[in-house]
Amino acid sequence: MHLKALVAAGLLVGLAATPAVAEKWDMPTPYGPKTFHTVNIMQFADEVKAATGGKLEITVHPNGSLFKHPDIKNAVRGGQVQMGEILMSLLENENPVFGLDAVPFLATDYNDAKKLWASSKKQIETLFDKDGIMVLYVVPWPPQGLYTKKEINTAADLKGLKFRAQNKAGEQLAQNLGMVPTQIEVPDIPQGFSTGRVEAMMTSPTTGVDSKAWDYLTHFYHTQAWLPKNAILVNKRAFQRLDKDLQKTLLDLGAKAQERGWQMSMAETSAKIAELKAGGLKVSDPSPELKASLRKVGETMTDGWLSRAGADGKAIIDAYKK
Repeated sequence: MHLKALVAAGLLVGLAATPAVAEKWDMPTPYGPKTFHTVNIMQFADEVKAATGGKLEITVHPNGSLFKHPDIKNAVRGGQVQMGEILMSLLENENPVFGLDAVPFLATDYNDAKKLWASSKKQIETLFDKDGIMVLYVVPWPPQGLYTKKEINTAADLKGLKFRAQNKAGEQLAQNLGMVPTQIEVPDIPQGFSTGRVEAMMTSPTTGVDSKAWDYLTHFYHTQAWLPKNAILVNKRAFQRLDKDLQKTLLDLGAKAQERGWQMSMAETSAKIAELKAGGLKVSDPSPELKASLRKVGETMTDGWLSRAGADGKAIIDAYKK
């Protein structure tokens, strides 16, 4: 055999014997490593590595350490990272449909939250697809409750308070109740309350425990206002570069993580409320007067959302109410 042919044959053999280079992905998340969303994501990443024999490794960057929460979606879209987690309602300024699950008192339990996702899934996926992003899975937070530094019996007691609003719906809720909306990310909540930048917030029992709300607040009202969802996003080009087996593994384990995440979320509510009590917060249901006022605001905000979302919004709500 000619020398060149021998060299070429040797190279081919060498290439065939070389294992495929592992895909290494980065995944920023906004929340701390002990938050159940992050725990679920860490387990998902471990499962992906095990199932692919290390051919796909996902490094999770929690607590906004790689990208801050508002920047994660654009980082995924631009390919700076291959995956990321975001609270969908944070994107309502881009399209009202993203803010649907943060409309107060539209869906106030897990069954309704699943039905609302099923009704809106196609339209939300289409919106992300236009930016070159696919939704791998979604997981809701526990029902949102009201945290304050004083006793609240009626809506009048809320007037003038600086309210942490993490999205457009939160801003509107604050304004409808006479509060002053202020944006503060989860890692900054304790300092925000301690310095007086914020005096009330509506968030999950999970976030309340993670931020040790009893250190700077006194009351928690189990309003069960809404169940906002976090979406796990994947850059489509990065996904399409994977071989078919890796794609299928990622999709299958994503579906598994979604189911597990919903179960984890349901288990969170009672457990974290118990921790809020143990920490020293006074935990109670809202008074009938306060609940009636909140529901009235919710109806107003649903109508407002429908006027912004137009025909797309009406189609979703009609499907949800069937």
